[in-house]
Amino acid sequence: MVLALSPRDIGSRVVVRRRVQTGERPLYTDLLGELTEITPTEVVILTSAGAVRVPVDEIHRAKPVPARRGPTAREIAEVERAATRAWPPAELAWLGDWRLRAAGGYTGRANSALPVGDPGVPLTAAIEQVVAFYTERDLPPQVDVPLPLAATVQRELLKAGWHEECAVRVQTIDLDQLIAATGAVGSLSARPSPAALALIEGRRGPLSEAAHHVLTAVPTLAFCEYADAGEPLGRAAGSAVSGDLLAMGRGSVTAAGHADDEGARWLGLFAIETVPAARRRGLAQQVVGQLARWGREHGASHAFLQVESTNEAAQALYAKLGFTTHHSYLRYRLRQRR
Repeated sequence: MVLALSPRDIGSRVVVRRRVQTGERPLYTDLLGELTEITPTEVVILTSAGAVRVPVDEIHRAKPVPARRGPTAREIAEVERAATRAWPPAELAWLGDWRLRAAGGYTGRANSALPVGDPGVPLTAAIEQVVAFYTERDLPPQVDVPLPLAATVQRELLKAGWHEECAVRVQTIDLDQLIAATGAVGSLSARPSPAALALIEGRRGPLSEAAHHVLTAVPTLAFCEYADAGEPLGRAAGSAVSGDLLAMGRGSVTAAGHADDEGARWLGLFAIETVPAARRRGLAQQVVGQLARWGREHGASHAFLQVESTNEAAQALYAKLGFTTHHSYLRYRLRQRR
């Protein structure tokens, strides 16, 4: 046995060759993943299929390996296509392969250009057309720049005086791994209840017709809602009525190819909300688990979500479930002229 691992390697990517048959012709299998635990008797490896405990006496060789390479340009583009279909703008215009999205200002994602692919015109002209599109709609010109895929667009925006509005992490996970890490609560429906809409409004403000389009105009869509039929929530949640909505989430299944029905299918997770009085009970992760099971039934193999880099609480929850950052995008806004 060669066990070139120590507690200092916890958190690193490792490969473990495990003996699965002894005798004259022993058989081995290789495990690749993150080392999460090491003791004198076993190691624990977090693989794409979940956590695997390997007794030390079954290990033939084990060593750290270089961290996984970043996603390819094609992989980033596929996730971005699935994501934009999952949060559809009320108005969509095309500039070559670029998407110009507008929804009356409801969320930055639905009111920004997505520069994935070839705009069909020189880059400076493409940016000018983006500015014209949003100016005509009395919206601030914004561009979501996936990195490193659209680094050339980023450089051109900075030269033209645009500024960074926020940074967003696009996180992904194998769906079977997510299901293994979660329980499941809540009822599913294709449309949000009035209580769910009220919870969303409490976070984002009144919902316009365009906002309703963004929330509901996806063919394969589910809202998961969990209401406690037991004790009333009390004043902290704004109601003393038993059976109030405690937690909710929105799930969509969309394709990653160039056409709506091409490529791998992704579960997108949005609007994961828990009312203040019901937090720290694990409801959010169980709502996610219910949506994960629904997504697998509808052909999804992986899940994604988008979380701002400043939202540390959400990142901690998703890390606990096994999500990792696939790539990031920066939202740029044109500086206002004085």
